[in-house]
Amino acid sequence: MSPSLDNAVYLDHHATTPVDERVAEEMQPYLTENFGNPASDDHLYGAKAKEGVEQAREQISEVLNCRKEEIIFTSGATESDNLAIKGVADYAERKDKGNHIITGETEHEAVLEACEVLEERDFEISYLPVDENGLIDPVDVEDAIRDDTILISIMAANNEIGTIAPLKEIGEVAKSNEVFFHTDAVQALGYVPIDVEEMGIDLMSISAHKIYGPKGIGVLYVRRRNPKVKLDPLIHGGGHERGWRSGTLNVPSIVGLGKAVHLADKKMEERTEHVDELTSYMWKRFNEELDNVVLNGHPEKRIPNNLNVSFVGVENKALVQNLQPEIAVSAGSACTTGKVEASHVLQALGGDEDLWHSAVRFGIGKDNTQEEIEYATDQIIQAVSRLRKLQIS
Repeated sequence: MSPSLDNAVYLDHHATTPVDERVAEEMQPYLTENFGNPASDDHLYGAKAKEGVEQAREQISEVLNCRKEEIIFTSGATESDNLAIKGVADYAERKDKGNHIITGETEHEAVLEACEVLEERDFEISYLPVDENGLIDPVDVEDAIRDDTILISIMAANNEIGTIAPLKEIGEVAKSNEVFFHTDAVQALGYVPIDVEEMGIDLMSISAHKIYGPKGIGVLYVRRRNPKVKLDPLIHGGGHERGWRSGTLNVPSIVGLGKAVHLADKKMEERTEHVDELTSYMWKRFNEELDNVVLNGHPEKRIPNNLNVSFVGVENKALVQNLQPEIAVSAGSACTTGKVEASHVLQALGGDEDLWHSAVRFGIGKDNTQEEIEYATDQIIQAVSRLRKLQIS
């Protein structure tokens, strides 16, 4: 198979995903006939729009096992992360409840940079290390808790290396110490069963465009009882979303997010089995046909659609460019626009610096075929071999 520019093999599903046709179909009426403002529900147009919003809220709450009034719509997970961290911090500061936050060295930049901003305001942040596979130890979390700790923020699955965090254990630590627990579950949703009650999660960020929904829409789950999370809003004006997130609701995208979350849950087993077969095939071929390849992240406790591989001796940017235009892959997180330095995630794992600069992330999707993966794997192996020969010569 030799794809054209129109049907290149897309293997960057951690960066974004195409909108599922069923999601687009669900959204369509809210772009045209059901165009009303849900805040203006005294007439049919607004009532229809509100009905779509509340249906999506119900769909999401059913999957997360929470109450629908605990679902707050945002512009995406970056905003959700900021609202969770800064919102809890702002309230705690205003009420003199504490100023210490615990997070991990391998968190998403939305979490890390929010924490850095708080440090400028004299909040104290503990950045916990990970082991060589990217795992946070719940014991380290408990050891870091202080009397003034107000929040723990640990992502559910890493966006670069796919390692899955021990959410339930961390949730138990948080609850026993009466500290709020936030998780960015963007990459985990649809591949890892998420139950906020069972896992003791108090705040959780999700995004539509990572689960075959539209861009520009996300959710922050905020626990409202046992315990009740208190946080200050980032955006003021209008009092939408119970005062936590003012601004006219993006109804078509909210409807699409609800459908995408519903499908991600309903199709989880099928999607997991499919992408696991494809990533296993790729890794087996790399391991058998190339020397000096290293799997980054946990070998077992990882989301099944992720494969992060260091091709030792090959600059990752050179490999990514060498695969153009036929194959779309990433040399790291797509959330760090234009950055060329080594991934902070890989640096946190330790190891040789060459591993950091030779790492490529493959994000397999539900619509990738065996034929595509075979073709892509052939091309990648050939490109790695070619680039290594060029370095020798």
